[in-house]
Amino acid sequence: MPEIRTIHAEDDGIRIDRWFKRHYPAVTHGLLEKLLRKGEIRLDGGRVKSADRVASGQAMKLPPQVIHAKSDAPEKPKAEQQKPMGSLQDRILYMDKHVIVLDKPAGLATQGGSGLTKHVDGMLDSLMYEKTVRPKLVHRLDRDTSGVLLLARTTLAASGLSQALAHRDASKVYWALTRGVPKQARGVVKAALAKEGGHGPHGRDERMTTVDEDEEGAKFALTEYAVVATAGTEFAWVAARPITGRTHQIRVHLASLGTPIVGDFKYGGAESRGRGDIADKLHLHARQIDIARPDGGRLNVTAPLPPHMEKTWSTLGFNPDDGRNPFLAKKHELKKAPPKPVPHRDEPKRAKPMQKAKRKATATGQKRRSK
Repeated sequence: MPEIRTIHAEDDGIRIDRWFKRHYPAVTHGLLEKLLRKGEIRLDGGRVKSADRVASGQAMKLPPQVIHAKSDAPEKPKAEQQKPMGSLQDRILYMDKHVIVLDKPAGLATQGGSGLTKHVDGMLDSLMYEKTVRPKLVHRLDRDTSGVLLLARTTLAASGLSQALAHRDASKVYWALTRGVPKQARGVVKAALAKEGGHGPHGRDERMTTVDEDEEGAKFALTEYAVVATAGTEFAWVAARPITGRTHQIRVHLASLGTPIVGDFKYGGAESRGRGDIADKLHLHARQIDIARPDGGRLNVTAPLPPHMEKTWSTLGFNPDDGRNPFLAKKHELKKAPPKPVPHRDEPKRAKPMQKAKRKATATGQKRRSK
């Protein structure tokens, strides 16, 4: 007997073939096209095509061939499903009905690429919980960068968070350890980036370089930075806030100052090596995100340092619990307007425009009366 499935809000607007891929992955594309041509699959009683889109609340009629379809692919053993980086559930920093915020470990790719079989995107089925669809990645982190990674649990949330990032209604703060200390304690790096020729398009082979803004393929890039603490002249704890979101942006920009990130051999070469107890691993961590929530208000989440950076902070005497934000607050972060300046007691008070006009009128009136 056919069954009726109601389209949920999370699936609003997606194509019919994508809907089946989400909810009935065992149904092959060939079988789906055949059932659609014969009219055995119907949406609100009407015939549809695979490219048509569904809407929340519509009723999908499903024949037995769909309901009882079985995948020919062998089921993966449980041992293979367990990733060496641990369970994503154990990495959740925050979750509600709209979003999930993960603490991504260093070494785990965000998405798949050339030669990559283990990545966050391939593990998101484990974070569905009560939802009927898997969470969606809203942004990415480099494979060796740890820290805050934002996921949307619904299509509407994904759209809202993506809009917030696109309109720069978000603040992302990274912590880095640089080899050497920037000459200026704080500043802004403005340098366009482009892919460097001769390197692969995916994963660790991809390499960016600074270029003139008018060059072909150049993308405008802007990064704020501030030196939080130093260990002599050899190392610096640097906080960075990317205004744009280009590939490897912070890594390239800090290296362009002559202070590459420790462990970043791609952009720092041998000079990025640590020493002693400081590991030769990338010391770049997505520490905090502040972003407009899809349901109003703001979401602010902080991720603890990964083990190798925590050990380095301890070795250098840095305080990993330092909660100061070295960057100027954005408009949404201002609680109230700054107070008006109070004149110095020796500074003569200036009359307001209305008071001057009033005095002038009074004096004129006196002259007229004297005439």
